[in-house]
Amino acid sequence: MKQKIGLGLLLLCTVFTLQAQRTTSLRINEVLVINETNFIDEYGQNYPWIEIYNTSAGTVNIAGCFLTNDINQPRMYPIPKGDVLMKISPRQHVLFWADGKPWHGNFHLNFTLDPDKPNFIALFDSDGRTLIDSITVPYPQKADISYGLIVDGWDQERIDSEIKTNSAYKGGSQAWDYLTKVTPSTNNKILDTNEKIENFQNNDPDGIGMTITAIGVVFLGLIVLYLVFKLTGNIAVNLSKKRAMKASGMSKEEAEGVTQQSSDIYAAIALAIYEATELHDEENTILTIKNTARTYSPWSSKIYTLRETPQKK
Repeated sequence: MKQKIGLGLLLLCTVFTLQAQRTTSLRINEVLVINETNFIDEYGQNYPWIEIYNTSAGTVNIAGCFLTNDINQPRMYPIPKGDVLMKISPRQHVLFWADGKPWHGNFHLNFTLDPDKPNFIALFDSDGRTLIDSITVPYPQKADISYGLIVDGWDQERIDSEIKTNSAYKGGSQAWDYLTKVTPSTNNKILDTNEKIENFQNNDPDGIGMTITAIGVVFLGLIVLYLVFKLTGNIAVNLSKKRAMKASGMSKEEAEGVTQQSSDIYAAIALAIYEATELHDEENTILTIKNTARTYSPWSSKIYTLRETPQKK
């Protein structure tokens, strides 16, 4: 039974992985039709671009698929195979230049986008018949303002579902919108502000609430520390009482007198220890030289070999 369950889970994981890595998880994510001062290609030129996003949890190879701006020609631009950059990592993007110059590289399309009319863009699967995703970019478009999904990879169905089921959702009601902050090859929704800080600024513009909160936190911390040290001291005193009573057979009252010594006694003991270990230790800086008696061996010392004064001749 356990083997069957394990095999079933393995098959389920395999199916999920294969499903996650299918090209049907690709989405047309953002389009810039009029590129005047925005992103430039590797040749330093400003051209329209199309961004594709991988919504799955696995890497998807877009090679072999087709991009087109004509529904009647689904195989207009066959995306070349063999390029490792065509493998889109999970939740990542790939950018294609609609410059009509495919000889510039694998990411340069053989068609362009017309700023004077709506632009239809479609992504077809490798069979040239299965439509993966499509979008019609409306006319007119403004320079350096892209048209993209408000949240990467979210279609209108996902947006409607979030509006109905997620009360915390604060995005727009339409999946596609004009993006003044153009984000080629990165997320369309970038959080450059802190919502909590903005709410705090709106609710407490003078900082009075923040001041009271900070002072309260500090004093609360001091009170907690006082209670902790007080409790720790009481526990130590009680343990000292028990040890004194157990060691010498004292009564509770006698042990009370031993454990509750005056603070002056402890101060005197501390001062005595300091005097004994620190103040009198001044001899460590004095160099003392003493004569050392040594025993010489007659076999190794010259004073025993010179017994007579040498005579001069």
